Amino acid sequence: MIKPTPDPASPTATADNDRRRATRKPWRRRAPMLIAVAAIAVGATTTWSAAASERTAPPASIVATAHEHHAQHANDIVFGPAPDALPAGAEMAVLQGDPSVAGQLFTIRLRLPNGYVLPPHWHPTDENVTVIKGTFLVGLGDVFDRKTILPPLHAGDFITAPANANHFALAKGRTIVQVHAIGPFAITYVYPQDDPRNH
Repeated sequence: MIKPTPDPASPTATADNDRRRATRKPWRRRAPMLIAVAAIAVGATTTWSAAASERTAPPASIVATAHEHHAQHANDIVFGPAPDALPAGAEMAVLQGDPSVAGQLFTIRLRLPNGYVLPPHWHPTDENVTVIKGTFLVGLGDVFDRKTILPPLHAGDFITAPANANHFALAKGRTIVQVHAIGPFAITYVYPQDDPRNH
């Protein structure tokens, strides 16, 4: 049996034609939107490139010509005995700067044995400490008291001891901490009998 051709003006024929067109060439409906998105992307890229090309290097007077990038790999860091201002058993490595020079940024690492204690002390500049390995316990105040120790600091944790603030520390397990500050790196013990330089 032959199906009669529907009248092109009928609502059924119009819906069928629209459906066929939509399934055969969907890109025709999306093309204007894709062209608009592409135009926006090209415009944004052009604007970004123009802004980047307008940037200029800072004047030579601002650029520190004496500074060079300096990298050290963890396995290449050489530790030696810590200064006599620290209790025996600590080892130190200087990564950057000179800790004895006033006004100069420095970075050091301290390697501490399990149970190492730093009695209550203070520094003349802020001390910024990052735990590299192990567990570092820090307490605030004039007396070493395990009850006043802050929550333990583990690898990746950070603490700042403000200048002139009395604090103490304890290493749990073999611990490495990195200290960066502005020199001079000086330590004054709250109680002179705790200062290893007095023995």
